[in-house]
Amino acid sequence: MSLLYLQTVFKKPFYYFFYIVIYLSFCIGSAQNNNASVFVDSKGIMRWSNSNTEVKGFGVNYTVPFAHAYRSAQRLGMNPKQAIDNDLYHFSKLEFDLYRVHVWDTEISDVNGHLLNNEHLDAFDYLIAQFKAKGFNFVITPIAFWGNGWPEPDTDSPGFSHKYGKADCLTNPEAIKAQTQYLKEFLNHVNPYTGIAYKDEGRIIAFEVSNEPHHSGKASDVTHFVKTMVNAIKQTGTTTPVFYNISHGVHFVNDYFKAGIQGGTFQWYPTGLGYKQELFGNLLPNVNDYNIPFNSEIQKHHGAKLVYEFDAADVSKSYIYPAVARSFRTAGIQVATQFAYDPTFLANVNTEYNTHYMNLVYTPQKALSLKICSKIFHEVPLYSTFGVYPNNTSFGNVSIDYEKDLAEYNSNSTFIYTNTTTTVPKNASDLNEISGFGNSSVVNYSGTGAYFLDKLDSGIWRLEVLPDAVWVNDPFGKNSPNKTVAVINWKTQDMHINLPNLSSNFNVKTINANNTFKTTVSNGSFKIRPGTYLLQKNDIKKTKPLPAHFKGYNLNAFFAPETTVSKTWLKHDPVIEITAETPLELSAQIISPDIIQAVHIEGYVNRTRFKLPMSPNQQYLYTTTIPAEKLPAGFLNYRIVITLNNNQHITYPSGTSGLASDWDVVDVPNYTTKVVPKTYPIHLFDALRDSENLVIPWRNTLQLLPTDGFNEAEYTIRLDSLFKTDSENLNAKPIYDFSFKHNILGKIEGRKTDLKSKKQILIKARSLNTSSTKLQLAMVTTSGAAYGQTITLTPELKDYSIQLSELKPVKTVTLPRPYPSFLPYYLEHNITNDFDIEDVESLQFSIGPELSRKEQLMPQAIGIVNVRLD
Repeated sequence: MSLLYLQTVFKKPFYYFFYIVIYLSFCIGSAQNNNASVFVDSKGIMRWSNSNTEVKGFGVNYTVPFAHAYRSAQRLGMNPKQAIDNDLYHFSKLEFDLYRVHVWDTEISDVNGHLLNNEHLDAFDYLIAQFKAKGFNFVITPIAFWGNGWPEPDTDSPGFSHKYGKADCLTNPEAIKAQTQYLKEFLNHVNPYTGIAYKDEGRIIAFEVSNEPHHSGKASDVTHFVKTMVNAIKQTGTTTPVFYNISHGVHFVNDYFKAGIQGGTFQWYPTGLGYKQELFGNLLPNVNDYNIPFNSEIQKHHGAKLVYEFDAADVSKSYIYPAVARSFRTAGIQVATQFAYDPTFLANVNTEYNTHYMNLVYTPQKALSLKICSKIFHEVPLYSTFGVYPNNTSFGNVSIDYEKDLAEYNSNSTFIYTNTTTTVPKNASDLNEISGFGNSSVVNYSGTGAYFLDKLDSGIWRLEVLPDAVWVNDPFGKNSPNKTVAVINWKTQDMHINLPNLSSNFNVKTINANNTFKTTVSNGSFKIRPGTYLLQKNDIKKTKPLPAHFKGYNLNAFFAPETTVSKTWLKHDPVIEITAETPLELSAQIISPDIIQAVHIEGYVNRTRFKLPMSPNQQYLYTTTIPAEKLPAGFLNYRIVITLNNNQHITYPSGTSGLASDWDVVDVPNYTTKVVPKTYPIHLFDALRDSENLVIPWRNTLQLLPTDGFNEAEYTIRLDSLFKTDSENLNAKPIYDFSFKHNILGKIEGRKTDLKSKKQILIKARSLNTSSTKLQLAMVTTSGAAYGQTITLTPELKDYSIQLSELKPVKTVTLPRPYPSFLPYYLEHNITNDFDIEDVESLQFSIGPELSRKEQLMPQAIGIVNVRLD
């Protein structure tokens, strides 16, 4: 941007003056970060040296220059630099201003630690330059220790990490020598795109020495190692603060600071990692609090704190992320980066890290939730407190609703929402920015992509609409380039805008390149396709000059992948069990490149056949209701048939071309649902069928074994000790408890009308010891509160009864167990509701409650066959 350019574009004195102010503000802001450096003050706060203001920032990890992402780009014919530019544009839409990566040293170094000037370093340099130009700051971790394969096999990379591995890198003198050499050369490396060495790059707010070292042994040796690394960095002359990972090996916290670090880095995976399928249920209890029990030790050393990685792994919902950001700010975390943002060119298969999934195009609701997180990190003061769950779900301009899968940011000028909402903006007349998904009082949109509205002037708005995203497979399972998890569809959709500043009479003008779509507006409603548009009130007689650039990009900027729908996809999960003689609503998500003429189900119960049409309910969702009279006790077997415009039929669940009745179509399977009388038990857990879905801490003594009963198995748990020493937190106070849970939402979905009629929990189980064993069984409700009873299991395998009327409040264990392991084991809450069976979400099994001190130290062993309501 230049003054000459501004004078040419904005010829009127008022507009010229207005944009000169903007230009000078931009220059001053850029100069602050270019010429400033970061220091850590006496209270452990990172500050900018030239303004003394607190360092703030929020963003993502993103790995295109290295490893699997780089190789995938090459295989797909994608220029990595173009991929970086594409995703950086979306980062600007989400208001990210911080980037972190653990550099794959194994790809840019040799075994002696000398820096290799190759394609990976070039791509990294390019990324840094491009991000810097858009106002980003950086947390750089020069050493990853990892091989470069995941999820593929490692390649024969040239670096010292490939030769030595993480363990030897921490202790082997030759490996340590290579690391010090590498750190010096990395920091002295001059980025050819910026002309600045990384040691002098003012946008780097912290160097984190290495990624997740796992130290053991003598404290003095740990201090010596860390000090060696710190000295190597400082010898380059850099003044950038040096941080070290504290959340791995927290018992060494004082020893790390003795080595001269200025802050500690932390992670948070509140839902664990690697569940291999989507996690369901209310997970807000898992993010209630980021309590650092050794925070006083950090404060003693005046250390700063940052989060290098976090994510709600295996979670598809959007509500959870702002709660994470809130807890971070309460804990005094200055900056944080989510792990990891999927490159758009890879997001359709999610192969990079299958336990994570984040991308604006493919996961629009989750991405908008991160935009709210950025607001939180820039607005919520450090160490602000908001009470305990559930009272902390509304704070500042943010509100969170698990049941609606909704996170909102609602200020006087900005409205962001991750799902359809009934919330009214604080002042619709003063709004300058709207980012949303679904419907609100100001925007109704029929598509399944994100949209952005920005006010340019009175009566003039910029609209950007992204294409529809449709998940066609669970993205958290085992993924492959040959398995599509999500598709993108460019489709004409309906939109209605209700903004006082725009009124209902406005026009829509296409401005992004190669977009020929035209539309007309009727009383605020119009058709729209993916792209960038100008909306202008009709009564504005003369078009005002508009800036050629907007938020760092051309006003007409737009990026989205083209339609990827190349076949018909159907996604449907049959209900496991329903109550007889009650209606059943079925739904199926369907997307096709062809016109769908009709969808119907054909099924039968007890040889009585029926055929029912399925109607489009909302985008890509078709529904029907099977009447109660067609559902006597028995087994409901059915298929879903799609008829395309060429009169082609596709029958599911197999996706067979043709109808099951066609003479040449064979072996067409059914969806099956069990239809039972209301007096039948509700089966909540069956070891044979459900043990793989348990949320349970790993022990190598967990087994599924057959019983002497037909089609029956026993899940056995043998524990040498209830408390297992944590190698990453040797000073942890022992908690003598082993708990696990099972989500039962799918089990009760079709039996909800029968819940109130049930009186007891029956659990078929036994002690596997020669003596009795205590087991607490609890029901965890939507609120996160748990209600249970402890029973004594004998060595005899039999049914044990717990009366629902006798359930009492018990401690809720945060499951899955989070990383890092020092985080709270139990949920602290102030829920005082009485137990309501209709609010139940999961079963919690606990070995530990009501055990004597002597029993806590003894081996424990139990076997569980099933749990049911009767």
